[in-house]
Amino acid sequence: MSDHQVHIIGGGLAGSEAAWQLANAGIRVKLSEMRGGGDTTPAHQTDGLAELVCSNSFRSDDAERNAVGLLHREMRDLGSLVMAQGDLHKVPAGSALAVDRDHFSQGVTQALASHPNIAIVRERVDQLPSEGLTIIATGPLTAPGLADSIGAATGSDSLAFFDAIAPIVHRESIDMDVAWFQSRWNKTGPGGTGKDYINCPMTKDQYLAFHQGLVEGEKTQFKEWEDVPYFEGCMPIEVMAERGVDTLRYGPMKGVGLDDPRTGLWPYAVVQLRQDNATGTLWNMVGFQTKLKHGAQVELFRTIPGLERAEFARLGGLHRNTFIRSPELLDPTLRLKARPHIRFAGQVTGCEGYVESAAIGLLAGRFAAAELLGRPLAPPPVETALGALLGHITGGAEIATYQPMNVNFGLFPPIEGRTKKADRKLLYTARARDAFAAWGSAA
Repeated sequence: MSDHQVHIIGGGLAGSEAAWQLANAGIRVKLSEMRGGGDTTPAHQTDGLAELVCSNSFRSDDAERNAVGLLHREMRDLGSLVMAQGDLHKVPAGSALAVDRDHFSQGVTQALASHPNIAIVRERVDQLPSEGLTIIATGPLTAPGLADSIGAATGSDSLAFFDAIAPIVHRESIDMDVAWFQSRWNKTGPGGTGKDYINCPMTKDQYLAFHQGLVEGEKTQFKEWEDVPYFEGCMPIEVMAERGVDTLRYGPMKGVGLDDPRTGLWPYAVVQLRQDNATGTLWNMVGFQTKLKHGAQVELFRTIPGLERAEFARLGGLHRNTFIRSPELLDPTLRLKARPHIRFAGQVTGCEGYVESAAIGLLAGRFAAAELLGRPLAPPPVETALGALLGHITGGAEIATYQPMNVNFGLFPPIEGRTKKADRKLLYTARARDAFAAWGSAA
């Protein structure tokens, strides 16, 4: 499509969502994606658009008490492709929305490839375009050439931190005489059963030995990057272990709310696995992002009760994650102040999480469409999930300490008066509904 009106660079969740929003507004889009054109990244395994590489969970789908669940609802109300495909390809995960990663990516790719206003081009782009409306949605693994071009345009270096991915286990290799199915507190969500996780229990002695193995295990090192910080939401498990012997036991390995059927008691610690595909043949080790070397992973993780004979479909890994100082560089509609024909979207802006990335892509697409159509679109109110996240990225955060952030109620304007925590969440979501309804009628 040589006569495209908007050029989107990057076919992850943000770029895919931006393309969908623009195309449905009647705008002709060129979507450039380097995977499938001879290039890839350290984390991706396919050339599919919107590939999920870290976890299959979109997190809580509770729109009444959870900020990301509220974001889900707002995106659905705006015709989000990512949410539509997520709903279509969901797998049981309690009250969370989790998806079959392969089917989800295939669904997004097919929807975009069949849209008459979208041309997908498999190519690597190494320079920021000098003209024409452009959306940069290259994600946390932006290719070095383009990253250098972005740095030159902004006059500042990109920030960077490590991001780790968790292992995936073949279901048939898990010993279910030891492990059992249960969601914490038997909690259920749409399509859930209260038995959506596989739980592998540990005694105190087993946990202490495992903790020691994490601390002492051989790890991948990237000396030239060692001074960059980790994002707290995707912290390698061995880094958490180094913070203290009980850190994991009160974090991803907490045993509360889980009843070991062999003892009737909560285990001292537990390893949970979450379904990773629709057929239930693959299970993701929850919270087990790691930079342990592959041999060390296999040896240590097979000491976990129930995983003694585990076969791994994928072992954990580590990759570099880059993002720009968005509060300093972008205007309220995600345009680069130094070059207003360019917008940024997704994780490269410093939002964190698949849903958040897609949400910022959705907004970038709508802002660009409004600009082309001569219908100015005000940013969503900060009382909404979309507006709170956008506000954090484009001015609400401290520039000097800017770090990736998931959507959370801490980004919203505070609720006046003193209320109980549970009631406060309901007040946030009720206020957001009203604000979104007023804004959405004009969006």
